[in-house]
Amino acid sequence: MTKHYIPLFLTLLSSAALAQNGDSTDIAAQTGTASAQASKPAQATTSTPIDRRAYGVLPNYRTANFDDPFIPLSTKRKFTIAQRDSFDYPIFFLGGVFAGIGQLDNAHPSYGQGMEGFAKRYAASFADQAIGNYMTEGVMPALFHQDPRYYRRGSQYGGVGKRIWWAVSRDFVARNDNGKWTYNYSELFGNVAASGVANIYYPGERTWGENGERVATQFATDALSQVLKEFWPDIKQKYFSHHKKLN
Repeated sequence: MTKHYIPLFLTLLSSAALAQNGDSTDIAAQTGTASAQASKPAQATTSTPIDRRAYGVLPNYRTANFDDPFIPLSTKRKFTIAQRDSFDYPIFFLGGVFAGIGQLDNAHPSYGQGMEGFAKRYAASFADQAIGNYMTEGVMPALFHQDPRYYRRGSQYGGVGKRIWWAVSRDFVARNDNGKWTYNYSELFGNVAASGVANIYYPGERTWGENGERVATQFATDALSQVLKEFWPDIKQKYFSHHKKLN
């Protein structure tokens, strides 16, 4: 995903949310964390269920609740999360949308126009997402023994500004497999590696500056994704729960 597509990405997510059908699953099934109910006092609040797709289209398999007991992920589980984030069906639709915009924009002009150009842009868009996910959620977390999950804080930890800061800062801070917070080496080196691989299918865009731009764009995209995931349960509760009750 290039930086030019981020505003459209937000619009698509907002539109898709109107059709959200509440496809939810327990956090233990999604990320391997246990329910907080068994170990927390009776007055503790129930953990917020984690939807498979935030806003109906944003794969949400690596999100966990901050208050749930920490249980480390196996290497297999890390790669499973990367696989689900990369091949969930809305990704194929979004890849076509971004490819179409790239066609209109003439992004990556070496791809040309027509069906061939569209196919190349589609493949590149999909590859950007899949390779980035596997590198930052599977390969590098396995190598650095880090946890690829985003730990959603919720409204009990502060207002909008604090929660946005929390979400954005997770680009740079992650848990290791012992549950301790450390620098997010997986995000940094994963995005660098993904940008390096992208040199294969972005001919004529292989300078240090162009690689650095791709890395920065991926950091920004991941931060935006985490902000959207942080607030999705609040938006769902405020705007869609009442609608369901009426029906």
